[in-house]
Amino acid sequence: MILIADGGSTKCDWALIQGNKVQKTQTLGLNSTVVSQSEIKNRIAANKILMEAAPEISHIEFFGAGCGSARSRLSMSDILGEFFPNAKIEVVEDTVGAVKAVTDQEAIVCILGTGSNSCYFDGKNIKQPIASLGYVIMDEAGASHFGKMLIRDYYYNRMPVEIRGEFEKGFNLNREEILFKLYKEPSPGVYLASFSTFIFKDNLHQLYHPYFKELINNALELFVQNRILTFPQSREVPIHFVGSIAHFSKDSIGEILEKHQLKLGKIVRYPIDELIRKYQKPQVS
Repeated sequence: MILIADGGSTKCDWALIQGNKVQKTQTLGLNSTVVSQSEIKNRIAANKILMEAAPEISHIEFFGAGCGSARSRLSMSDILGEFFPNAKIEVVEDTVGAVKAVTDQEAIVCILGTGSNSCYFDGKNIKQPIASLGYVIMDEAGASHFGKMLIRDYYYNRMPVEIRGEFEKGFNLNREEILFKLYKEPSPGVYLASFSTFIFKDNLHQLYHPYFKELINNALELFVQNRILTFPQSREVPIHFVGSIAHFSKDSIGEILEKHQLKLGKIVRYPIDELIRKYQKPQVS
């Protein structure tokens, strides 16, 4: 049995694959740069499906946010080894999973989820000349970026009155609460990302309000300038996107890329579904 995982900061999608049989499950996020080792263990241990299948798992492919360094990969590998002792374990960065999910050809592949990232894939190797420094400094157009912008606009009184009222109904905007969540509790990036649900919902009518449209376009423009146009190949290859924010803002992505004369490739909301197709083996008769 193969176990694959697409591990983000907010959630981690898992798939158990045995021939044509697939069982999907989910845990809270397992980004080791923002979640402690003990909490990562608690989150895995709490998943009954994973624990019951553990003895049968022979191979694990873990694509994880926060797994960009050798140290973080080793740490995650050790944790997984405790739960899945019979498995050969491979831990790589989430960008590797993103590439596998969308292409086997030369391309630029972008992640727009809780955070954001991009890489260039030459058909064989992934190149990331710009390191990711997370929600405090980077993560343009990620959910945490949008959460930050919403809170700023609310406190700077830049949010339109009708939107401000709706925002107050949906979230605790008490100053002390926000400060405590940002500076005292773990995973402040995930906390900021939670505010982005005010913009990105399955009912997308709010995206067409001029305020939201400008917010999204400004964030995407920053992402394109910093994370796409910095690649010399940006005007020559397709540009693929994965993640929920990419899915919900696909119209704006298309507009911004067209403005810069860039070629839009695929937009995939859930990489795990595409990864399942890559790893699934035909049933042996």
